[in-house]
Amino acid sequence: MSELVARTGRHQQRYEDGYRLIAGCIPFKYRNVEDGNSSPEKIVEVLMINSNSGPGLLFPKGGWENDETAEEAAEREAMEEAGVRGDLVSKTLQDEYSPEGLCRAAMYALHVKEELECWPEKSQRERSWLTIREAIECCRHMA
Repeated sequence: MSELVARTGRHQQRYEDGYRLIAGCIPFKYRNVEDGNSSPEKIVEVLMINSNSGPGLLFPKGGWENDETAEEAAEREAMEEAGVRGDLVSKTLQDEYSPEGLCRAAMYALHVKEELECWPEKSQRERSWLTIREAIECCRHMA
């Protein structure tokens, strides 16, 4: 088994037109909910992680590096920060301001197929599976 190690530093990260390029994902899964009166209903839950730089929860994301595609960077960040693997199913592009400067994010929906017991940032991160409503209430970057 290979050792899982997080990439660090910004010397290999991509920039475009003054924007730092970021890749990340919104990990999700389906959960059956039974109300006792009818057949089970499927609901969507999303995975959020704690921030290393303040209160609130966020989705796994980080710098998109020179030796990878945006998709590969999003999958890597999900594994490093949240300890999940899965299938990327859709993408949205957005510009975002952060305290470190401007960044352009490529965010993907990631259908989670595997939750790792050990991952590179396990000692720094806590995972939380939330309904969409709960995620909106807890998200650090919601206006």
